[in-house]
Amino acid sequence: MPKRVTATLENARRLAVVKQHLAGKTTKNPSSSDILELVRNIGCLQLDPISAVAPSHQIVLWSRLGNYDTSHLDSLLWKEKKLFEYWAHQASIVLMEDYPLYYYMMRNYPESRFAPQSIWLLRVKKWLNANADVRDYVLTELKRKGPLLSRQFEDESRSRKPSDGWSSWGNVSRMLLNLIFKGEIMVVGRQGKQKIYDLSERFLPSWVSKKELSEEEIEYEAVQRSIKALGTATESEIKWYFLRGRYRRLKDTLKRLQADSKIHPVDIREGPIGIGKRYIHSEDIQTLEDIDSNNWEPRVSFLSPFGNLISDRTRTKLLFNFDYLTEIYTPENKRKYGYYVLPILYGDKLVGRIDPLMDRKNQKLLINAVHAEPHALKDKNLSGEIRDTAEQLSEFLGAKEVVYSRKVPKPWRNHLH
Repeated sequence: MPKRVTATLENARRLAVVKQHLAGKTTKNPSSSDILELVRNIGCLQLDPISAVAPSHQIVLWSRLGNYDTSHLDSLLWKEKKLFEYWAHQASIVLMEDYPLYYYMMRNYPESRFAPQSIWLLRVKKWLNANADVRDYVLTELKRKGPLLSRQFEDESRSRKPSDGWSSWGNVSRMLLNLIFKGEIMVVGRQGKQKIYDLSERFLPSWVSKKELSEEEIEYEAVQRSIKALGTATESEIKWYFLRGRYRRLKDTLKRLQADSKIHPVDIREGPIGIGKRYIHSEDIQTLEDIDSNNWEPRVSFLSPFGNLISDRTRTKLLFNFDYLTEIYTPENKRKYGYYVLPILYGDKLVGRIDPLMDRKNQKLLINAVHAEPHALKDKNLSGEIRDTAEQLSEFLGAKEVVYSRKVPKPWRNHLH
């Protein structure tokens, strides 16, 4: 039977930070094994093409591991094949050992991707049926010539105006995405920002498991993985994490997990109304109880806008009292904080925001602005740790210098100049 666990809001935050590998000292000379273990613990690394600083998944790894060799990640993806690109809560890097969790979606796509009878399900099925010739063309080209870049396909349909409400992608580009969802093809490498595609049967390692799990079995595992990665979580937070949109029997799964003593309700003894009914995994109860002790080691980290700790903006507001919106697509004259702003985490508090830009031509990390939350300005020593973290980031990026603008809180200017 589940037991009732209690915690303070502060300790719930600390557990979330610990489970995301954002507390304690970073690893010295992180290895491929360290990267793999991190992905196991947090579930996935969201992919995003914007590289004003570095691609999002690289920032997520750096904020947790410290300065690591990006070639280790490339090796895990393309040589050792212990990671691969697929769809978790968004387009992500995921574990090859988790292939059975995604294989169900592949086998049952598009029904596994969209809600029953939704307009998008009907559109996708209609489009796939109408473009069976495009599918045959893509698979034939890959079989004969693969691996191939997307631009190496001849797409005669690019000049046609879409009439079904989709974006203006060409039919081949759209089919490539659908064939990835179906598991028939995979991303097998990258050339710059360009994806390289090939047949899955040719790329998958011989040891990969294609065990056919049921939807119930997948959800039973995925819910536990989400709760463990988050520390504590409500139903809505679980839905948002890891296999987003694929928890179709969540209430029943939560009941089963409680009956099996895998998870337990946790009461937050303080905090805002609406913190929600939360769950903790049985394996993390002792960690929560010990978090008040000397085991707690806060540090300063810069977080990717698409990082796992803050990807759920509602949760970020509830637990951390931090309003965060990306302003990437906001017109420049309407931005409040900047283009590619990284939240600054110190211990279990989000204390500010930093707006960096990597000037690769001149090998400089430009800090366009630093913004502090009101409660953080009292800590004069914090700015020194922010400076040290910015120096570490510049080293990771290969910059020779960190250059600050004057847009820095006055109490912090002694260190950030």
